[in-house]
Amino acid sequence: MKYSDEIKARYAEQIRAFSLWMKHSGYTEATQKEYSREVLSFLQSLEGSPVEEAGKIDVINFLVSKQKTAGESTRNRSLSAIRSFYSSLIDFELATKNPALEVKKSKTEKNKKPVYLEEDELVQSLEYINGRYRNRNIAIFLLMGYCGLRVGEVHRLNLLNFKKAKGTIEVFGKGRKWNEIPLPDMLKDYLSRVLEEERLTPYSQKENAFFVSQKGRRLSIRQIQKIANQTFSAFKEKNPKVTDMNLSCHKLRHSFATMMLKKGHDIRIVKELMGHSSIETTALYTHVNDEQKKSAMASVNIPMEAIG
Repeated sequence: MKYSDEIKARYAEQIRAFSLWMKHSGYTEATQKEYSREVLSFLQSLEGSPVEEAGKIDVINFLVSKQKTAGESTRNRSLSAIRSFYSSLIDFELATKNPALEVKKSKTEKNKKPVYLEEDELVQSLEYINGRYRNRNIAIFLLMGYCGLRVGEVHRLNLLNFKKAKGTIEVFGKGRKWNEIPLPDMLKDYLSRVLEEERLTPYSQKENAFFVSQKGRRLSIRQIQKIANQTFSAFKEKNPKVTDMNLSCHKLRHSFATMMLKKGHDIRIVKELMGHSSIETTALYTHVNDEQKKSAMASVNIPMEAIG
C-alpha cells in the first residue's frame, strides 16, 4: 500500500522523529520497516488531525478497521507499533501522552504458547543443513537453537564479540542492551574452528562481521532467514510430525528457552540468557505437555486404606 505525499508531508516531523528513535533504540531493520508501515497507515486514518490530539478511540478505530483482514497477532503488532511511535514523540517532546497504552492487547494472542521444537527434533533439524557453507550455517543454527540468539543478534555479531579465552559471546540485543552469554565448550570449539578455518574472506579489510556472505559482506538478516527456511523445508519433508509447524529462526530461540526450562533451570537465569526485560515474557516458555501431567499425577498418593 502506497501512502500519499500529503500524509508524509503533514506528519513529516513525527515520522522523522520516529525513524531516528527506532534506530537509536536498536530496533532491527525489519522491525523499523514494519513499524513505519503500520504508523503510516495509522496516520492516514487520522485524516489530517493532529497526532498529539489523537485519543484511545482513534487507536481502537484504526485497529478495528484492520480486523476484517488481519488476525490477533497482526492487531497486536499494529498496537505495539503505535505505542512505540508515541513513545518516540514523548521522548522528543512532540506529544505529552501515549493513547495506545490505554488499549489492551488481545488476550487470545497474549496467552498463545510459542511454537518450538523438542530437543530431539532440534538435533534432527541440524542434519538437514546443507550447502557450500554448511559449517557456517550450522554455527548460525547452534547460536539460535542452543544459545537463544535472535536473528538480528546473529546478524550483528562481530569478531570481537567472541571471547574465546573466556568462553563467552557478547550479544547486542533489544533496547541497545549488551548481554554476555557463556558458551558450551563444544560450541566454543566449533565457533573457533569455523572462524579460523572457514570464515569467508571479507570484501573489505574493515569488515568485522563474524558471519560473512559469499560476496564478502556481513550476512544479512534476510540471508540468515533464507538459510533457516531452506533447512526447515527439507526437515519438514522427512518429518510428518512437524509438517504443519510454522518454523522460523525465532522458533529456534523458542526451542532454546523451552529446553532450558524443561531441564529445570531457574526461570530467572533463563530470563537473563534470553535478554528478556520481563520475567513474564520468559514464563511463556513454561510449557506443560501431557506426559508431564501424567507423571505429576502419578506421584499423588491417595490413602485408600483410610477410606475403607
